[in-house]
Amino acid sequence: MLDPSSSEEESGDEVLEQERRDVLLAGSQRSLPAQGRDSRNERRSGTARPASPSPAVISEKEKEDQDRLQREEDERRTRLQIYVFVLRCIAYPFNAKQPTDMSRRQQKLNRQQLLTIKERFQAFLSGETQIVADEAFCNAIRSYFEVFLKSDRVARLVQSGGCSANDFREVFKKNIEKRVRSLPEIDGLSKETVLSSWIAKFDAIYRGEEDLRKQLPRMHLNAVSELILSKEQLYEMFQHILGVKKFEHQLLYNACQLDNADEQAAQIRRELDGRLQLADQMAKERKYPKFVAKEMEILYIEELKSSVNLLMANLESLPVSKGGSEFKLQKLKRSQNSSFLDIGDENDTQLSKSDVVLSFTLEIVIIEVQGLRSVAPNRIVYCTMEVEGGEKLQTDQAEASRPQWGTQGDFTTTHPLPVVKVKLFTESTGVLALEDKELGKVVLYPTPNSPKSPELHKMIVPKNSQDSELRIKLAVRMDKPPNTKHCGYLYALGQKVWKRWKRRYFVLVQVSQYTFAMCSYREKKSEPQELMQLEGYTVDYTDPQPGLTGGRAFFNAVKEGDTVVFASDDDQDRNIWVQAMCRATGQSYKPVAPTLAQKHNFKGGNLHTDMPMSQLNSERTQKLGMDEFIAADPCKCMHTALFQVLQKQTLQHRMNDSFSCLGWFSPGQVFVLDEYCARYGVRGCHRHLCYLKELTEYAENSAVIDPTLLHYSFAFCASHVHGNRPDGIGTVTTEEKEQFEDIKSRLLSLLENQIVHFRYCFPFGRPEGALKATLSLLERVLMKDISTPVLPDDMKKVIRKCLEKAALINYSRLTEYAKIEDTMNQAAPAKKLEDVMRLGELCIEVLQQNEEHHSEAFAWWPEIMAEHAEIFWSLYAVDMDASLEAQPQDSWDSFPLFQLLNNYLRNDTLLCNGKFHKHLQDYFIPLVIRYIDLMESSIAQSIHRGFEQETWQPVNNGSTTSEDLFWKLDALQMFVCDLHWPEPEFAQHLEQRLKLMASDMVEASVKRTRIAFDAKMQKANKSTDYRISPSVCTMFNVLMDAKKQCTKLCVLDAGQEFGKQWQQYHSKTDDLIEEAFKEMISLLVSKFVAVLEGVLAKLSRYDEGTLFSSILSFTVKAAAKYVDVPNPGMDLADTYITFVRQNQDILRDKVIEDMYIEKLFDVSD
Repeated sequence: MLDPSSSEEESGDEVLEQERRDVLLAGSQRSLPAQGRDSRNERRSGTARPASPSPAVISEKEKEDQDRLQREEDERRTRLQIYVFVLRCIAYPFNAKQPTDMSRRQQKLNRQQLLTIKERFQAFLSGETQIVADEAFCNAIRSYFEVFLKSDRVARLVQSGGCSANDFREVFKKNIEKRVRSLPEIDGLSKETVLSSWIAKFDAIYRGEEDLRKQLPRMHLNAVSELILSKEQLYEMFQHILGVKKFEHQLLYNACQLDNADEQAAQIRRELDGRLQLADQMAKERKYPKFVAKEMEILYIEELKSSVNLLMANLESLPVSKGGSEFKLQKLKRSQNSSFLDIGDENDTQLSKSDVVLSFTLEIVIIEVQGLRSVAPNRIVYCTMEVEGGEKLQTDQAEASRPQWGTQGDFTTTHPLPVVKVKLFTESTGVLALEDKELGKVVLYPTPNSPKSPELHKMIVPKNSQDSELRIKLAVRMDKPPNTKHCGYLYALGQKVWKRWKRRYFVLVQVSQYTFAMCSYREKKSEPQELMQLEGYTVDYTDPQPGLTGGRAFFNAVKEGDTVVFASDDDQDRNIWVQAMCRATGQSYKPVAPTLAQKHNFKGGNLHTDMPMSQLNSERTQKLGMDEFIAADPCKCMHTALFQVLQKQTLQHRMNDSFSCLGWFSPGQVFVLDEYCARYGVRGCHRHLCYLKELTEYAENSAVIDPTLLHYSFAFCASHVHGNRPDGIGTVTTEEKEQFEDIKSRLLSLLENQIVHFRYCFPFGRPEGALKATLSLLERVLMKDISTPVLPDDMKKVIRKCLEKAALINYSRLTEYAKIEDTMNQAAPAKKLEDVMRLGELCIEVLQQNEEHHSEAFAWWPEIMAEHAEIFWSLYAVDMDASLEAQPQDSWDSFPLFQLLNNYLRNDTLLCNGKFHKHLQDYFIPLVIRYIDLMESSIAQSIHRGFEQETWQPVNNGSTTSEDLFWKLDALQMFVCDLHWPEPEFAQHLEQRLKLMASDMVEASVKRTRIAFDAKMQKANKSTDYRISPSVCTMFNVLMDAKKQCTKLCVLDAGQEFGKQWQQYHSKTDDLIEEAFKEMISLLVSKFVAVLEGVLAKLSRYDEGTLFSSILSFTVKAAAKYVDVPNPGMDLADTYITFVRQNQDILRDKVIEDMYIEKLFDVSD
C-alpha cells in the first residue's frame, strides 16, 4: 500500500495513471463550453449513428443524460470538497478525541447465515451431530428452533440488519432459564451448572464445524471499525464513505501537506481569523440568519466569537514540544483577537528572551582514526568527546594499529550553535606522567542542517608531531526540537532589530500555538541575541535590495511601522524560510516566488530542480483539477449543507457495514464528525436535526434504529429549540424550529407505528430494551416543552390507541399465518373446530410471548395491555362463534376448546372473568347443563337396563353394571372438574348437582342389588348341600364398592358442604347402604338358620324317649356286631359343619371386604 504522503512519481501503478488521465479528461471537458462539447460529440458520433426519426425525443433524452451527468459531477465535486475538510480534521485534531466508552457493536447476521444456523440446529435435532444431550435439552432446542428460528419476524429482523449472534444467544438463554428453574433439584448438580452446560452446547451447535483458525490474519476495515483507528485507517474509511479514489487522496494529501503539523496549525489559525472577520462583517452589514426573536441577532455574533474563542483556547492548549515539562508555555494573544481570546492581560504581552527555551540533542559517533604514525602499533589509544559546557565522554580503548571504535555519545544542549570537541589520546607510560598524551583534536560547529553522514575531519596536532595527515572519521547528528520550525544562516536588516546588515544564525521558534519568534543566536549562547515576535507581520518574496551585499535570494517581513529584510544563499532555502514564516504569521495571503514563472514552463517544460516539493504538489493538483478544493476558503463554504452530506454518507456507510450498529456511529466516525462540527462551526442543533432526519428515514424503511439514540438527539434539539442551551447556543433560527417541528411530527408517527407493530419491530424483545426506550421517547416527544411533562392520561390515551390497532394487526397476521380464512367459509364443521382450536393455541402463544418479552416495557400500563388482550380475544371470538354455531346439536367436541381457553384465561389475573372470558362462559353454560342432563338420563337408563340383564359375574370390585355406573359417575365429575369453571357460584352448583346425581344413582344401584339378592335367596334350597353362589358374593361387593364410591362421588369438598338438607341427604344414602347390608346379611343368616333347623329336625328323631329313637337304637346295636357303626346323628352334624365351613370359605374368598365378612360371621354365631 502506498504511503499517504508519497508523490506521484513514486507510484508506478498503471491503474492510478489511467485514473489520473480520466480526471485530466474530465477537467478538460469541464473547461470547455457546453456548446463546444455538444458540437464535438456530434462530430465524433455523426458517422456512426444514423439519423433519428424523432429528434425531439432524442434531444429530450440527451438533456436528461446531461442533467444526470451534471448532477453526478456536482456531487463528486461536493464530496471532494468535503474530503479536503475531513482530511484536515483527521490530520490535526484539536477539539475531539476518539471515544473509548462506546458500547462495542456485534457482527450482524445476514440471510445466508440465518439459513446456515437453521440447518445446524435441524441437524442436531435429527441426530446428525456428535453433541451429546439429554431429553430436556433437546426439548429446549426444539422449542427454540420452532418458535424462534423459524419465525418470520426473526427473518425480517435479520434482513433489516438489526440482529446479531448475541441476540440469538440471549433469547435462548432467557428461554432456558425458565425451564431449568422449573426442574426439580438434583443432589450434587446445581442449576447454574446445568445452565452453563446448556449454553456451551448451544454455542457448539451454533458454531457448527467452523474452524476459527482459518480466519484471515488481516482484518478488513469494517472489522476494525469498532476499534480506535489510526490516521491512515481514518483516511481509508472516509475514502470509502465519500467515494474518493486513492490517487485523488494522494494528491490532496501531498498538496495539503497533511504530514506537516506546522502547516496544519497555520491553516487552523487562518480559518479562525477568517471566522472572526466574517463575524465582524456580518455584524457590520447586519446580514443575519432569520431567528425566532429579533434580539437573538446580537447574541448570535457573540456566540460566533465565543466559539472561535474556545477553539483558540483549545489550539493554544496543545503542547508545542514533546516533553514540554521544562518550561511552561507563555500564552499570548493575537493582537487582532485580543477582544475575544480571554487569555493574558488586555495589552499585548511582549516576548522576552527568557521565554524562548530550546533543547537540542546531539549524537556523536566516532568511527576510526586514519594516519596515526607517531605511536607504536601496540600502544593503547582512545578518544574523548564533549559539547562545550557539558560533560565529557570517552570511547573504549583500542590498539594504535587498529584505531576503530564505532562508539556513540549522546548529549543535550540549549545552544543552537554548540561547539563540539573531539580529542585523541594515548596512554602515557612514564612513571611521573599525570595525564595521557594528546595526539590531536578537532573542533566542530554543528547545526540541525549539517550533514548527518560520517565524514573525515583533519585533526589539529601538536607542534613537531609526525602525524601531519591525522584524520578522524565521525558523524555528528543534531536534532532540532519540535518547537524549532526552521533554522539556518540569513542576512537580515530591520528598523527595530538587526539594524546592521550581516550574516546571523536564525531560529524560528514556536513558543506557543499562537506565538512565534524569529531569533538570532551566537555561538555557545542559549539565549537569543535578538528576537522578533512575528504577530502581525506579512511575509513575501522581494527583489534584491540595492546597496546590500551578501545574500542572493531576498524576502521580507512587513508590519505597520516596521520592515525586516532577509536574504539567504539560495532560492530553495528562501522558499523554506518563507513557507515556515508564512505558517507562523497565520497570514491568508500565500506568497508566490517571483522566479517561478520563468523556471516552470506550463506547456510542457520541466520543473526546476530548486522548486520545493509543496510547490511541486500544488502544480500537480492544479493540473488535475484539485486546486480549487484545496484553495477553497472554509469560511465562505456552506458547512451546514456540506456537513449534512458528510453525515448522510457516513451513516449510509455505517448502516451497510458488517456490524449491527442500530444507527450508532463508530468511534472513528464520531471523532471526525465532532472535529468537523467544532472546527467549522456547525451548530449542534443542525447536526442532530440532520441526524434525526436520516435515522427516521432508515427507521421508516424498516431498518432497526436504537430508540435511545433517537432520544438523545431529539432531547438535544428539543432543549435547544425550547431555550435550554445544551451546547451554550442561545439563538434559535426559524429554520431550526421548523425542521424540529417537522421531525417531531414524523418521529411521533414513527413511534406510534412502532408501538402498533411492537411484535414485529421488536420481536422476542430484541433489540434488548428497545421497546421500553421507544415508550420513553414517545413520552418525550409528546411533551410540549422541555419543562412541562406530559400528562399521564394523555400518554395512556396514545398507548391505548396504538395497542387497539396492534390487536387488530396481530390477529390479522395470525389468521394469515394460520390460513384459516378459506377453511372458515368452506370446510366441514369438524375441520372448522379443529382450525379454531389451532388458532386458539396460536393466540395463547402470542399473548404468552407478549407477556414474556414485552410486559416489562408496558409495566406502567397493565390495564391497557389487558384491554389490548381483550380486543385481541374479541376478534378471535367472532371466528370462534362462527365455528361453534356450525357444530351439530348435542355435539360435545367443543369442550376441549373451552378447556384450552379457560385454562389460560383463569390463570391471568387481568383476563380472568373479563369480557371474553364471560362470553366464553355464557356460550358454554347451556352446553354443560345439557351435557349433564343427557349424561344423567343415560346413566339412569344404563342402571335400569344393566341390572335387568345383570349376570352378577364378578368384575373388579363389583359387577359389570356397578363398575360401569361408578366409572361414568367418576368420569362425569372429573370432566366437570377439569373444566375449572371460573365462576364460583356456577362451579359450586355443578359440583352439588353431580354429587346429588351420584347419590341418587348409588341409591338406585343399592336398591336394585337388594332386590336381586332377595330373589336369589328365595330360590336357594335349605339343605346342607347349599353353597353360596359367586353372584351373592358379587352383590355384597357391589354394596361395599358403593359404600366406598359414595365417599368419593357423593361428598362435597372440605369447606363446601353446608346446610342440613344436604347433610341429611348424604346421610340417607349412607343409611340406605347400611340398611341394605344388614338386610342382606339377615337373609343370608336366615338361610343358614333354616338349614340348621332342618338338621336339628333330623337329629330330634334320635332323642331318648321316643319310639323312633328306640327303633334306631336297636338297629344300631344289632349292626354293631358285624361292622363299625357311628353314633346316631353324628353324620348329620358333620354334614352341617362342612356346610358352614365351605360357605365361610366362599365368603372369605369372594367378598373383598373382611370387615363385613366378620360382621356376617358374628351374626351367624
